[in-house]
Amino acid sequence: VFSSEQFAAGPWGQICAGNPRNRVRGCDRFGCGHYGAPRPPGIHKGVDVICRDGSIVYAPFSGVIGGRANPYKVGKNSAINNGILLRGSGFCIHMFYIRPVRYSGRINKGQKIGVMLPMQRVYRGMTSHVHVQNCNRSNPTRNL
Repeated sequence: VFSSEQFAAGPWGQICAGNPRNRVRGCDRFGCGHYGAPRPPGIHKGVDVICRDGSIVYAPFSGVIGGRANPYKVGKNSAINNGILLRGSGFCIHMFYIRPVRYSGRINKGQKIGVMLPMQRVYRGMTSHVHVQNCNRSNPTRNL
């Protein structure tokens, strides 16, 4: 059985207000939030950090916001189809399902980077979360 409590000792800072240990979404009727979870026809290539709709989202490390990054094709799930690319401190990640404060510029670890979008409007019953994915699609869990 997967337990999100085992992951909380990495170098990144808090990602979402109300979740100081960066707990990962467990399993719900939509699937599981850990890296490698089944996502037919493939596997989940990121981790889902629990975050209530409307919560403040923080930069997990200092770096540069490198533009918008959408999790879906244009027009699909438009209420939550937003995110950013963040590079710096030796990391490169995509953060999905957030309304960023901006799409470019420097940001410091722990600084507000955006607000969690209304996931419950699109996926009622799914544990709301920020999807965090390494640019090279490797497992980011140890950094949480």
